[in-house]
Amino acid sequence: MNQRMPIKSLIRLTQIINGILNLKYFPNNWKLATIVPIIKPGKNPQDLSSYRPISLLSALSKIAEATSLNRSEDTIDDQLIPYQFGFRRNLSTVQQLLRITEFVREGMDEGWDTGAVFLDIAKAFDRVWTDGLLYKLIDPG
Repeated sequence: MNQRMPIKSLIRLTQIINGILNLKYFPNNWKLATIVPIIKPGKNPQDLSSYRPISLLSALSKIAEATSLNRSEDTIDDQLIPYQFGFRRNLSTVQQLLRITEFVREGMDEGWDTGAVFLDIAKAFDRVWTDGLLYKLIDPG
């Protein structure tokens, strides 16, 4: 990106993003997104669950988000538990599945009893009373 952007614009953008980070304020209009429904391949277009919502944000918002993520990633990474694989650089849920598979294989080789519980929470919050949950988060007493 910076190869095509004039240096004055790049400096101004850097100042804006540094201001956002220093003030800990993200402009409200940068949080607004246009939601575009995209049909999943091979799904029924009449069924609402056949669509994947895609959020279109402003370019400035995305640049600020990527910059703040890059700056905070190293600090945050040191504070996460070692087995947290989602949302981490160079780690994925596939690698976590491989780790679990190796753990089970090792248990079988050693003759251990190994059990696992898997929860599918894909739509866990669809029926949550959102206002009540927000109230509990603000005032847990």
